[in-house]
Amino acid sequence: MRKYLAVAAAAVLAIGATQSFAKEKRELKGNMTLKYNVVPQDVDTLQEMFTKGVWYGRLRFNSFLWDWDKEYAGKTKDNWAIGIGGSLEYKTAYYHGLGATVGIYTSQNPWHMDKDEVQFVKAGKDTFSRYRVKTTGHFGMTVVAQAFLEYKRNKTSFKAGRQIFESMLTKSNDTKMIPNTFEGYSLTSRYFSGTTIKLAYFTKQKLRDHTTFHDVLTFKDANGESWANNDDSAVNKALSYANFVAAGKDPQNDLIVAELANRSLVPNLKFKLNYTTVPDVVALAGFEAHYKIPLGEYSLVPGFRYIKQFDKGADEIGRLGVAVANLKANGDGYKDPYSVDSYIWMARLDLKPKSKIWWARLGYSKVADKADIIAPWRGFPTGGFTRAMAQYNWYANTKTWMIRGVVNLDKVGLVQGLKASLRYAMQDFDDKKPGVQADSNIVHLDLIEKIKSIPGLYLKFRMGLVNGDDNTKDINGNLKKDPSYNEFRFEVNYLF
Repeated sequence: MRKYLAVAAAAVLAIGATQSFAKEKRELKGNMTLKYNVVPQDVDTLQEMFTKGVWYGRLRFNSFLWDWDKEYAGKTKDNWAIGIGGSLEYKTAYYHGLGATVGIYTSQNPWHMDKDEVQFVKAGKDTFSRYRVKTTGHFGMTVVAQAFLEYKRNKTSFKAGRQIFESMLTKSNDTKMIPNTFEGYSLTSRYFSGTTIKLAYFTKQKLRDHTTFHDVLTFKDANGESWANNDDSAVNKALSYANFVAAGKDPQNDLIVAELANRSLVPNLKFKLNYTTVPDVVALAGFEAHYKIPLGEYSLVPGFRYIKQFDKGADEIGRLGVAVANLKANGDGYKDPYSVDSYIWMARLDLKPKSKIWWARLGYSKVADKADIIAPWRGFPTGGFTRAMAQYNWYANTKTWMIRGVVNLDKVGLVQGLKASLRYAMQDFDDKKPGVQADSNIVHLDLIEKIKSIPGLYLKFRMGLVNGDDNTKDINGNLKKDPSYNEFRFEVNYLF
């Protein structure tokens, strides 16, 4: 393994040396999304549309190690995973506003756990397709995750096809090897000053560990296969193919998103309105606002987010006696287990110096004691407020406190290009609900380094230490599993 890594590192360094003086086409943001510095321009002929397009490349290495404090036979097992691959993306130039983008992604697994142990792999599962391993025995996956036509005019873009779409509840969440993408249509407009309008109609979704596009909500397929449809970690397992059919509902769902963000209507205020719905099943309406208060050399930024969840037909499955209120389909401890009506609210307070050397955040979130929040589209309801790495804290009657600090060690003068982020979260789940985990405290450290001597090269180390309550009993008197574990991740990105 060390020999292979040495060769890979040498290749990255060699490529970097040849491009060290070139302008960086793209940069990685802190959330691992991409900022495009070089983009295709408008051209006058159809031929130039293709000859003056832009290629983008990315080499990636991801490794994961998950160490449970206590293993439960047949349910948990210490696990690890490694992904090596990358992506190649091509954007045409724009001819009278018309353009196109194609992106192909690959993740290969030269070292992996045994094939019959893939069900135990946690964070590293997104480096391969569990369904592909189960049905063919092969690790590694290659997929065209982006392929869309685009028309641009008056600061407005319309896309049709496979695409990344970032909104309050839909994200690319590109922290592994392949992003989460959607298939359908979207419109993004910045025509009005300080305002961004987004509209989308999607018929399919492709999670990070899938090679094909699948339903946006339905758990399991017609054959009862758990890994063939929407098997996101936060999927509602009660909303399965069999339950949709039994309730006389169509298991093929669509996802509709409407979002408006503004930063100019009121000085120092940024707000966002979002409406996300799967017609005839569930709808979520969200409001978010952040207000900047200048305090000399510092600024104080209070923020707030509220998401209301409406039952738009999920209760028809509930009438079958299925507990739709809990993501794991266990209704014990829920006041109305047959409805998904619910809400969640959260607040945060940021302190930021003008020097941008560091910033600090205090956050809190509370979920109503009704239903769990449904959001299997990788846009985490508590993201940016109280969510820590690999945590799902939007179960009913859950309260979370988080404190976070970020420091730019480059600007401090310690390490060039290095930023550090440290979070501490206290998660208070409802002990009486068997379908919800036991309380836990989390320490989460991120170290991200942009190698200045080799433009396009990034290193990232992540560590999560989870200390769970190992003496929690549910409403039936049964002892809950101890959720304690340690997790370590290391990632290398090279953009060219």
